[in-house]
Amino acid sequence: MQTLTTGLDQLREQTRLICAGFPDEYWRETDRNRRYPQEFVDTLTESGLLGALIPTEYGGLGLGLTEASVIMEEINKSGGHSAACHAQMYTMGALLRHGNDAQKQEYLPQIAAGELRLQAFSITEDKAGSDTTSIETAAVRDGDDFVITGHKSWTSRIEESDLAFVLARTAAKNGNKTEGITLFLVDLRQVRAEQPATLKVTKVRTMFNYATNQVHYQGMRVPASAVIGEVGQGFRYVIDGWNAERILLASEAIGDGYWFTRRGVDYANSREVFGRKIGTNQGVQFPITDAYMKVRAADMMRYEAARLFDAGEPCGAEANMAKHLASEASWAAANACLDTHGGYGFVDEYDVERKFRETRMFQVAPVNNNMIKSFIATKVLGLPRSY
Repeated sequence: MQTLTTGLDQLREQTRLICAGFPDEYWRETDRNRRYPQEFVDTLTESGLLGALIPTEYGGLGLGLTEASVIMEEINKSGGHSAACHAQMYTMGALLRHGNDAQKQEYLPQIAAGELRLQAFSITEDKAGSDTTSIETAAVRDGDDFVITGHKSWTSRIEESDLAFVLARTAAKNGNKTEGITLFLVDLRQVRAEQPATLKVTKVRTMFNYATNQVHYQGMRVPASAVIGEVGQGFRYVIDGWNAERILLASEAIGDGYWFTRRGVDYANSREVFGRKIGTNQGVQFPITDAYMKVRAADMMRYEAARLFDAGEPCGAEANMAKHLASEASWAAANACLDTHGGYGFVDEYDVERKFRETRMFQVAPVNNNMIKSFIATKVLGLPRSY
């Protein structure tokens, strides 16, 4: 246990040193201009941290999800935002666990070296929403290729990526609604160079700096070698990565929670009104303290979920609870921090309003907290299904 703790401490320090080169002003500028933080992602890639989950045999760090979660936490804890790069962490499992040897040999060393970027996950559709088994984007076999046609929403970072996972229907729905869906690892470089008209990307401006898009696939041709695992079994591979995604985003929310707590404490210790520090007032102390305790509790659940994941044990309940608890805790910390700052909390140079907007996402994505409650109610407590 001591060796693991030491390793995590070193990883935290390495991440903090990198983040120190990207202060509040940097993140403020990228948010204001809705600009992808290319410099930060490049630096993180060069450090090797974005290859944390890639085995050492392919040039990665060979770390577990616990370590990956610490990296994501520290980025948000520093005042940054992991959304620019977190997909390269949580999408990695589909390639590592379900990709074939040729795919791993071709892509993993280049991703680990920073020569390729895997940041796009194209799954969600407007009509289907959270009901992934109802997607309509189709992939039709044509000789040695599949031809993909359809529309996706919330496909983030596709313009900043060299590779993208695309989920498409390869067979009509039957008795088992989870079958007939296939996961493709698409080489966007080939598409852009040889068939650019088949990929239409429309940027979507959101309430914070999130490089997301609407995407139309218009007869995009991909080789059969792009299929991950077995044709028709892609939904299972996507589900396999959901627990990792929930744990990593919980870590980001926890990082936000610690950031809000520290900023609130620092401001309460420095701001004087009516001849004394505002932190003297219990009306200021208690909300910050309450939020901090919630963040600490969520932090413990994150570690438990990550421990189970790394051990290869079932962790669906823990991953979902970690995401729920962390998102609620970070939101409580955000509100306490904003209240402590008063009107200054709405001024961009204090960065509270930026982080406030960013952390609100975690209650909605990657899964709405109400759906998590339904999952726990039915899968853990044994209550009847509501949908």
